[in-house]
Amino acid sequence: MFCQQCGAAVEPNAPFCPSCGKPQPTEGVESAPAPAELSAPRAVQVRTGDWIGQGWQLVKADMVNFILMSLVLLALNAVLPLILQGALNAGMYMVCMKKLAGKRTEFGDLFKGFNFFVPTLVASLLIALFVSGGFLLCIIPGLVLSAMYQFTYLFIVDRKMEFWPAMQASHAIVKNDYFGFTLFLLAVGLIHVLGVLCCLVGLLVTIPIQFVAVTAAYRDLVGFSPSSLE
Repeated sequence: MFCQQCGAAVEPNAPFCPSCGKPQPTEGVESAPAPAELSAPRAVQVRTGDWIGQGWQLVKADMVNFILMSLVLLALNAVLPLILQGALNAGMYMVCMKKLAGKRTEFGDLFKGFNFFVPTLVASLLIALFVSGGFLLCIIPGLVLSAMYQFTYLFIVDRKMEFWPAMQASHAIVKNDYFGFTLFLLAVGLIHVLGVLCCLVGLLVTIPIQFVAVTAAYRDLVGFSPSSLE
């Protein structure tokens, strides 16, 4: 389980969060069912090839729409770097969640991430700050920090968390296998390199592959909240 207050991992049926000390819901409490849905995996297994493969298959099945979304995402991020990035990333993840769940999607779903504009904005700024600091110290810390927070936007849109609990929840997953998740991030990065080599046009395909791959990992490790797929 994850604490809804701070996002830290909590043992099932624990009365209090070991990190922030907040009371946790116990069995039979009907007023707060949501935290019970946040079940941390007992054994995390990074499946880089499987997740990237799912990304390719899903993007291939709806290539035109994903390319158009990538174009919009890149264009708007170029207009206001960092400011719109968080909300647009959140919107793309919402699209990927629905796609993986077999739900009907619309192009306008890309902009539903703006319903979480403030937490995604703060999260994007903090992640950019931490990762930049990590790369200044050494390349490896920057890569690890990038891997640590790769599920942040999914926790925000799926579990309706604020930015800091979402970042902590993402870290709670990744800390089970820093090395494996960092390799997963590097593998996705190599796919982007191939996209750049294809006269940059390939990025319009590799960008959504990354989003789907990360979303598939989140689904397998955490699971989607049914309310977020409505």
